[in-house]
Amino acid sequence: MDTSVTIIGIIMTALMGIPLFYVIRSNSINKTKIKAIKTKFNQNNRFNFELTETQNKKVLALDEKNKGFLLIDFNATEEVVSFVDLNTIQSCKLVPTTENNSDTILKIEFEFQHKEGKKVELISFYKIENDQINQVCLYEDHQLAKKWARMIQDCITI
Repeated sequence: MDTSVTIIGIIMTALMGIPLFYVIRSNSINKTKIKAIKTKFNQNNRFNFELTETQNKKVLALDEKNKGFLLIDFNATEEVVSFVDLNTIQSCKLVPTTENNSDTILKIEFEFQHKEGKKVELISFYKIENDQINQVCLYEDHQLAKKWARMIQDCITI
């Protein structure tokens, strides 16, 4: 009786411990990648991305003092990193793209209007192709994008 209970206990511990180990390992690897990317875009200690938010394998970072914005997306097959120096930007707004004659959002992009040349730069935030189960993350991502578009615009106008 004691042996069977011990064996069942060991099996249950292994069934819970192995996935937990891989989750912790994955989080550690992602944190290391994020830190390395932030250091890469630090530009000789010019930008210090103190304000950071992570959701659905996306990392948004903002340096309000020196006006820099960093977006890292781990959802794509190859990670996508976008950096914008907000000192050269006049305005930022959110641009959702919908399906023809439908409310289905296919992608959400940040639109940055440059001060010089009136050039427009689009940075993709959400793509339906990268959402594993169609539009499961859409609402959360859309709310996060709205919040960050306001924060970026506030940072530009200061």
